[in-house]
Amino acid sequence: MMKTTGPASNEQFAQAAFSSQSVIFDAIYSEDTIICYKRKRVREHVLQYVKPGSSILELNSGTGEDALFFADKGFTVHATDISTGMQHALQKKVVKYGFQTQISQEICSYTQLDSLQNKGPYDLIFSNFAGLNCTGELDKVLDSFADLLSPGGLVTLVILPKFCLWETLLLFKGKFKTAFRRFFSNNGRKAHLEGIYFKCWYYNPSFIEKHLSPGFTLLKTEGLCAIVPPSYMEGFAEKHPVLFRSLVGYEDRLKNRWPWKYIGDYYIISFQKK
Repeated sequence: MMKTTGPASNEQFAQAAFSSQSVIFDAIYSEDTIICYKRKRVREHVLQYVKPGSSILELNSGTGEDALFFADKGFTVHATDISTGMQHALQKKVVKYGFQTQISQEICSYTQLDSLQNKGPYDLIFSNFAGLNCTGELDKVLDSFADLLSPGGLVTLVILPKFCLWETLLLFKGKFKTAFRRFFSNNGRKAHLEGIYFKCWYYNPSFIEKHLSPGFTLLKTEGLCAIVPPSYMEGFAEKHPVLFRSLVGYEDRLKNRWPWKYIGDYYIISFQKK
């Protein structure tokens, strides 16, 4: 097993893991019902705040599914990622769909945003699906946002919290390690992808608020997959379509309320620069 020895090493292993998966990423995830539900929720959240024609800095852009969506809506997107494989997959899509003027790309770690070639300023900084959980230096990332944003600029992040109701319920299946893995993660928890090991950290909304509050105003926090099962419960939506639709309805009504906004597999959190 490959071992990580520090922040730089962890990023290198994560980059290698996601580059390896880039060639099959879309085939695995693009048609999954619950993942499609999650993307829809995140995009609806963003669109309620961002103005038409805005510029977006996307962190951990992956194969570009969100970048393509926002470009198609008339936004300009600077898509960044540390994974060369993911950037290559996005580049092919940009050419295929003719988004060369709306989507630009740059290989850059979100822990080194001060070295971005395209510094904006941007109207929105966006990170989806827990890419930022792959660093133990999230405070450093958050501290770099203000200089990259226009006055009144927005931040929307999708993060894994330290408590997930669905994971905790695995206790009753005897899966103690999984049920409690988020609780004891201050030094990072081992994750693996395509046979490559790296670390993942979990952050509650209070951590984000603490580091952004001096210069930002909290707009909203929403729970994501607090009532709807996480996507790792493969086939749930297809096996139980009526129940799935019912759970989606409940989550839609309760997503902004305590405790549901804090106990999902993810939470969506947005701020505005003062």
